[in-house]
Amino acid sequence: MGFLQEQVSEINGIQLHTVSSNAFKTNSLILRLKATLSEKDVTIRALLPHVLQRGTASYPSTTELRKYLDDLYGATLQVDLAKKGENHIITFRMEIPNEKFLKDKTPLLEKGIELLSEVLLSPPLQEGVFNQSIIEQEKRTLKQRIQAVYDDKMRYANLRLIQEMCKTEPYRLHVNGEKEHIDQISPQQLTDYYTNMLQHDEVDLFVIGDIENERVADIVRKYFRLTKSNQQARAESVEKKIEKVNEVIEEQDITQGKLNIGYRTHTTYSDHDYYALQVFNGIFGGFPHSKLFLNVREKNSLAYYASSRVESHKGLLMVMSGIEMKNYERALTIIHEQMEAMKKGDFTDKELEQTKAVIKNQLLETIDTPYGMTEVLYHNVVAKTNRTIEEWIEGVEKVQKDEIVQLAEKIQLDTVYFLKGGGSL
Repeated sequence: MGFLQEQVSEINGIQLHTVSSNAFKTNSLILRLKATLSEKDVTIRALLPHVLQRGTASYPSTTELRKYLDDLYGATLQVDLAKKGENHIITFRMEIPNEKFLKDKTPLLEKGIELLSEVLLSPPLQEGVFNQSIIEQEKRTLKQRIQAVYDDKMRYANLRLIQEMCKTEPYRLHVNGEKEHIDQISPQQLTDYYTNMLQHDEVDLFVIGDIENERVADIVRKYFRLTKSNQQARAESVEKKIEKVNEVIEEQDITQGKLNIGYRTHTTYSDHDYYALQVFNGIFGGFPHSKLFLNVREKNSLAYYASSRVESHKGLLMVMSGIEMKNYERALTIIHEQMEAMKKGDFTDKELEQTKAVIKNQLLETIDTPYGMTEVLYHNVVAKTNRTIEEWIEGVEKVQKDEIVQLAEKIQLDTVYFLKGGGSL
């Protein structure tokens, strides 16, 4: 028996993924729609799922929809947006109690799938378009979500690093779009985009819980029906040539500087050396025992925080640190030294084994929750691969020191971004 027993089938224009597990008292329905990031559509696409979750043809107001969710023993419905490589992902999440554990044998799973299909396929249109007042309300909320990134300087610094690093690439776009493009979206435009999305997006539905795979497939067949075009867009990752390192210093009225650094790894999820990249990142800056944490923060007291993370489908490695303004040059030097140490193989067997153990534990913790399972399994959808959890764990365990060094040698510094307060460095 493996960690996850996933079954995948194509039903009426969607990919159904079922994972039967008796570890949960609820059933999770996670619907994901994937399209290529584009400047033309990013803002309207960010608005759409929030409008869709406001009601359906059967439950046309938010109040009616929420009351029906309460009637389903407190089922929940949420939406969010994400970027994975050059892809823009819309996610609808529904969690509903499993009727097996209730005295009342209401077919909750079927009702949940039916409602989720309505949220996607049967919005409460007025004269063929979305409701103007709901759109206006959601526009205001979307502006607040975008503004929140600018107000949170840690998130803002990461956004600015990506904008500078990926100036000519779709990945530069923020998942919630551009504030200045919101007001011009009309009900007709939103409706036209919605119709186009249903035809062209790749749609995946994950159903996770104590379920029977065949029964779930029958229910999905009954309620989901998408007429797909053959012109589904494929997001191609753009490979940038680095002529020279880009250094950007920006000044705002802040007390703590944010030093963020971006590297190109030239490795993504589907590549054979992705396991080495995971281990590299763990030793370099991914965990509390990493070089960045110990050398930048602990030993030299130069940073309030110092860590790194990998973007698995774009091939980026990003360092995030919060520093005193006066420590900019020294912090930058020590971060560069940690990268050079990795390229020279200057790390111990103990660091290597400790990192592998933490990655394995992190992965097993992730698949302890239904949403975590979906995150792990969805990597395969985005990367067009079929990697199992067992293969992932085994791949990490087999990584050797020389593979990490080879991987490190491919990594190129692209952009240094520093957000500083007033005054000189």
